[in-house]
Amino acid sequence: MAIQFKMVAKTNSLATPPETNFYPCAVHQGEETLETLANRISISTSLTEADCFGVMYALTNAIGDALANGKIVRIDSLGTFQLTIQGLPAPEAEVRGKSYIKGNRVVFKPTKRLKSYLKRVNYIRIK
Repeated sequence: MAIQFKMVAKTNSLATPPETNFYPCAVHQGEETLETLANRISISTSLTEADCFGVMYALTNAIGDALANGKIVRIDSLGTFQLTIQGLPAPEAEVRGKSYIKGNRVVFKPTKRLKSYLKRVNYIRIK
């Protein structure tokens, strides 16, 4: 289990004179889709690929519904999903109105178990 990375130049234009520093940037090795995850799970369990796909698809819908209803979704071995609102500043606290809301985001907070799993990752630099 190794994560490839490369060093990427980034310029800080706020500094005088502007300075360039190099930062590590992960290089991704493709992606996993719902279908490929269902296949991987079906291989290691007694469930069929279709069963796994159906459960994960339903889980995605259930999480979306719960977030849309203002709930926090906690999956013990995975983490917590929570909706946050992005808004514009209002002149006073008593102002009410949807016009001050720009949108929302889903925030994911992984469990300690998931974080500890990711601590075992090795890093390999590529050019």
